[in-house]
Amino acid sequence: MKRRIFIQTSAAAGVVGMIPLSAQAFTMPDPPRKALLRLSFQENNAPGESLAEKLDYLEKHGFTGLEVGGGNLPARVTELQNALKGRAIKMSAICAGFRGVLISEQESVRRQAVDSMKEILAAAGELGSTGLIIVPAFNSQTKLCNLEARPILIDLLKEIGEHAVNVKSRILLEPLNRKEAFFLRQVADAASICRDVNSPGISCMGDFWHMTWEETSDLGAILSAGSYLHHMHIASRKRRIMPGEDEGDNYTDGFRGLKLLGYRDYISFECGSVGDKKVTIPAAVKLLHEQWGKA
Repeated sequence: MKRRIFIQTSAAAGVVGMIPLSAQAFTMPDPPRKALLRLSFQENNAPGESLAEKLDYLEKHGFTGLEVGGGNLPARVTELQNALKGRAIKMSAICAGFRGVLISEQESVRRQAVDSMKEILAAAGELGSTGLIIVPAFNSQTKLCNLEARPILIDLLKEIGEHAVNVKSRILLEPLNRKEAFFLRQVADAASICRDVNSPGISCMGDFWHMTWEETSDLGAILSAGSYLHHMHIASRKRRIMPGEDEGDNYTDGFRGLKLLGYRDYISFECGSVGDKKVTIPAAVKLLHEQWGKA
């Protein structure tokens, strides 16, 4: 009996040892809750002339989340609260809109980013939003290398995370593909930053389009984030248009990961369309529900 326990324990330790440290950051819900497919759409890309028309259209097609930009968000809180009152649609994530660059080599630019993010987070909290999506820096926005930038980012996120908790919101770190950002390109790396900051106000997200170019497995990427994952973006896998407009668009592997995590946050459309949106959006919704079922 002792020998059997020793062998089982050694085998489990060996499996964990093969997982990169960044991927060991995730924690599985225990027991796993049932995942939900909750679709969201970005305000600027939704069909309709007014916000009310956009929301009417999205509700009709089964969307339950609205993602808006962070620019001028504090001034829009009342408008958005009134627009969403009594609707099935709630505020999902707030997409960027802050000033400055978190990992700039200039301290004044970093401080501008921190202060700007705090303002948006306060508004996001009032709206019951999932959180504020941020990118630490796009290509050409910083001269710092990864080794220089990471400790600076960790320190700043600790301050921002504390503020986010106080205003009942959170940061969503978004990994991008290497053509857009050299820093933070994989979901596991975002999760490891969340682990090191160790604040409920700091979490991460995944983007199926960026993941196409940077991840070897949607399933592995999503599992590497675990309980830190609180938002997803989706678009076609090649041209970043409506899901289903590119041949072979498939998200089943990633959906399987979301189900294993008991994911209940939003999957938000971040894309345009080469076809008529009033045709391609319902088709995309149908496709995602079918693949969610298969997962």
